[in-house]
Amino acid sequence: MAFKLLVTLHLRAAIVWAGGIAFLALVGAPALRGLDDAALRQRLFDALGRRFRTVGWSAVTVSVVTGLFLLHARGWLDPAVLGSAAFWGTGAGVALTLKLVALAAMFAINGWHDFVDGPRASAATAGTPDALRLRRRAMVLARVGAVAALAVLVAGVWVARS
Repeated sequence: MAFKLLVTLHLRAAIVWAGGIAFLALVGAPALRGLDDAALRQRLFDALGRRFRTVGWSAVTVSVVTGLFLLHARGWLDPAVLGSAAFWGTGAGVALTLKLVALAAMFAINGWHDFVDGPRASAATAGTPDALRLRRRAMVLARVGAVAALAVLVAGVWVARS
């Protein structure tokens, strides 16, 4: 029962996180780009970003915590397993490696976007060349971060099926 609850929480958190990224990329950002008023567009991007940052990072935290418990339940956090070259050569070990690498990339990319470039873009004077440059860079980081997030989800399925 506890294992199923952990899996449910893990998946629900991943849905909130990945769904939020998909919403922002496919609905929110395109809709806001259509606004002619640069200052309004910037304020709305900032408001959406701040709100999703709280929701998204909370969901990621829940996913990480439940993921650690799930790894423990599978016996994969045992030092003998973690230190075993044989484990890391299995399909499960390779899948876990891919998930951890994708997760680290996602943390780095999305962290930089959410806590450095996003706030800089929001603070710049709307419509200026500096604001446009920062917004483009934040947009590229958001897209690369979304790809990293997708890689985490795919690797997570591979881990679960191992």
